[in-house]
Amino acid sequence: MAIKKQHLTWTSSRDHTQMLDSDGKRTVKSLAIDDINVVFQPIVDLATGKQFAVEALVRCKLPEYANPVDLFSGAEEENACGRLGRVIREVTFDRCTNETLFVNIHPAELSSRWLVRTDDPLNFYSAALCMEITESATFEQYDLCANVLKEVCARTGARLVIDDFGAGYSNLKRMLDLHPDVVKLDLTLVRGLDKHERQRTLVDGLVGLCHDLGAKVVIEGVETLDELKAARDTGADYAQGFLLARPSRSCQMAMFWTVIRRPAMRGLPPQIPGVASTCAVSRSTPMRCLRHSARINLRAGF
Repeated sequence: MAIKKQHLTWTSSRDHTQMLDSDGKRTVKSLAIDDINVVFQPIVDLATGKQFAVEALVRCKLPEYANPVDLFSGAEEENACGRLGRVIREVTFDRCTNETLFVNIHPAELSSRWLVRTDDPLNFYSAALCMEITESATFEQYDLCANVLKEVCARTGARLVIDDFGAGYSNLKRMLDLHPDVVKLDLTLVRGLDKHERQRTLVDGLVGLCHDLGAKVVIEGVETLDELKAARDTGADYAQGFLLARPSRSCQMAMFWTVIRRPAMRGLPPQIPGVASTCAVSRSTPMRCLRHSARINLRAGF
């Protein structure tokens, strides 16, 4: 714990806090841990309905960088993706200490000295860790990507996750040569999955391919009950999306296992262990969340 506190004070140095660009806007290089917030979205096991992991998502407190796209665009322009990633990880690992955790690595970080530093918080996380990189990174910077990821994963014990698979950069051989442990299908493959047979055939094939090569599959962007049922029917392992839960400040969300159920597990259990005082699914009390989950179960036919 003392080591983690030392990390947290490292990027809050006042040397950076007053840096402004020509328009008077704070630069990304000036951002410290007090400027960054992190929220967590559950990834749910489709076989059990239980929370498998959480993904950390960055939120900047400054209005000019409230949109994560603007935040990382600014970081790219300032060549500051490495430093920003370090700050985000410090905040993330201070908030979440014992859950299976997915953390995003920006492609530009792969060429930065920050990610491979031995004092990076990645090296001190005690629970299971999964590093997400986008499919585009595996295509555009393959040799660098492979070498850096191999080094970091070997040192930290992290599992590799390919994000946005199917977004248009696909080079299956290069991507699969990285031996990812998890593949997350791009939103464009998921949206309307329940309505288009050809799309369903494509996703079924991709899920089967990933399984044959030893990778688990996450269906992202699940927003409707029909998409949830279609995702389960593909044989995918996990699901993530607003239907299940919106991002929350808490990384411990025991309520979400009631949202998806095995077909034999109709009806609610007599008690829910570890129920939090609020639930991000319904943004309400546990009892209302139970009723919300029951409606989903009945309408989805679980």
